[in-house]
Amino acid sequence: MKMSAPAPSMDNTVKLRNPAFDKVAVGSFVLDASKSASIDQSHSLRAAAVAAPGGSFAQYLGETLKVELQSAGLLDASAATTITGTLTESEVDAAIGTGKGVLAARFVVTRAAQVRFDKEVKVESSWDSSFMGAVAIPLAAREYEALHRKLVSKLLDDAAFRQALGK
Repeated sequence: MKMSAPAPSMDNTVKLRNPAFDKVAVGSFVLDASKSASIDQSHSLRAAAVAAPGGSFAQYLGETLKVELQSAGLLDASAATTITGTLTESEVDAAIGTGKGVLAARFVVTRAAQVRFDKEVKVESSWDSSFMGAVAIPLAAREYEALHRKLVSKLLDDAAFRQALGK
């Protein structure tokens, strides 16, 4: 099953509506070269699998950030400030009893070739997971998709990141 296209959240849009923030571009989002390519392509959920619309969870994370920035009026492909990302961890498990998900990425903010922010951000989630696959599998897919918004939200809460976006 494919994840739905990223959509902005009101909470993240509010966090980004700051007159002190400069316009930003979103650069490449890639998988950490030391990780298996399989964690960027799909995850098995019992008898099914979840995949990003473009075939890459790293790119999906970048698109999630883009839609949040666009919603707040901060996205500008020609901006001097650029955010790039490297997916470092990506897991989801629809186990019977408790489902779990983990998502982490290293975000780098540069302006005029100078690094203003460089940090790994990680989020985790757990939920009640049914014995019934017909219930557990779609729930796990939704929870994993939500981790992308949650990771962006945690990034937006980081004081150093917010400072890096300043004019």
